[in-house]
Amino acid sequence: MTKLQHLMQRGTEFLGCDVAIMCGAMSWVSERNLVSAISNAGGFGVIACGAMTPELLDTEIAATKALTSKPFGVNLITMHPQIMELIDVCAKYDVSHVVLAGGLPPKGSIEAIKAFGAKVICFAPALTLAKKFARSGVDALVIEGSEAGGHIGPVATSVLAQEILPELGEQLPIFVAGGIARGGAIASYLEMGAAGVQLGTRFVCAHESIAHPNFKAAFLRANARDAVASVQIDPRLPVIPVRALKNKGTEEFTKKQVEVAAMLDRGEIDMETAQLEIEKYWAGALRRAVIDGDVEYGSVMAGQSVGMVHVERPVVDIIAKLVDEANTALAR
Repeated sequence: MTKLQHLMQRGTEFLGCDVAIMCGAMSWVSERNLVSAISNAGGFGVIACGAMTPELLDTEIAATKALTSKPFGVNLITMHPQIMELIDVCAKYDVSHVVLAGGLPPKGSIEAIKAFGAKVICFAPALTLAKKFARSGVDALVIEGSEAGGHIGPVATSVLAQEILPELGEQLPIFVAGGIARGGAIASYLEMGAAGVQLGTRFVCAHESIAHPNFKAAFLRANARDAVASVQIDPRLPVIPVRALKNKGTEEFTKKQVEVAAMLDRGEIDMETAQLEIEKYWAGALRRAVIDGDVEYGSVMAGQSVGMVHVERPVVDIIAKLVDEANTALAR
């Protein structure tokens, strides 16, 4: 067993794969093609359920199972109005791992997932939350820093890792995410006590990713500083910031927030509806960019590691390169 395999052993045993690299659940991108390719290449693919209906998720899981016999996970958004039905769909297909993202899991959701034998993974953007999840019987955590693409927390990956890994790393498997694009970084987080890592941005330009050529071209052109976090306009609107490449769509989102805040003022909608309006906006804007290729007005969600994505290549090559770089770093 190599040093890398030894350091990843806890993660690979937990996920049931060869390399403890999870693919971040990116709406519209992390679907059957990319997910199956990552699992087939020895990593761990995760379907991004996002705003899907239970029927759509059912179709997506079935299609993914047709493309791989390896384990993969499903990422569910905790504020989804039909989360319990989505969990039932995961149960129907005996999904091995369910990732809960975007907030505190609703009452009964963790129990419902464990009831059909799946492992529960939660996102912890702070140590207090990580401890709370550990107490509530969550099987593993993802700690994701603000360098990541899409919805982000306020703290950098390097700080979260130093804060959470020494405290909880022995207790349960922890996967580090946000801003990782090279094997050297993977090696250092494993040496700090992580069970594995999660990468999203790095896989967007994989051959198997169905992202529109325009979307991929925007990634290949971008620098780290082009991936900026959205600005919160109204303190009453608890909008989770989103990191994406700066474009006209970034300005559109500012207008959308003003519009939603005004509806809130007039009493036309309540806070929960306001949040769902914002979420719907993101789902639509992201689809416009990923599927339709509108990288001017759509949302080109990307992490700061986008500056290290230079070529489009097959998933198997991306994973092999990361493993090679990690081995080299550990040998040093």
